[in-house]
Amino acid sequence: MCLCAEWCGTCRDYRPLMQQVAQAHPQMRFAWVDIEDHAELADEFDVETFPTLLVVDAGGQRFLGPMLPNAQALSRLLGALPAAQPAEAHVHALIAGIERDPAAFALPAG
Repeated sequence: MCLCAEWCGTCRDYRPLMQQVAQAHPQMRFAWVDIEDHAELADEFDVETFPTLLVVDAGGQRFLGPMLPNAQALSRLLGALPAAQPAEAHVHALIAGIERDPAAFALPAG
């Protein structure tokens, strides 16, 4: 998941790269979370640096942190994820929100 803001130029630069990486990793689900449009789900993350990536799987949270737009770096991260840590309640709430309305969190067109 990319935690971003529409006004953030770096986040806008990430859109085509996220699309590219999503196509290269069809076994994974990608989501675009605008922290202002989805404040009720994203406020608990207290994002200060954009874009911030959140990687979660069935085992828990694998990564949460800022990452500049770089498709190769993102692909490397996804290929070598650290061990899962238990996900906090706000992570579960965000995932539930995405599952309720996946279209609202679809990667925007580049």
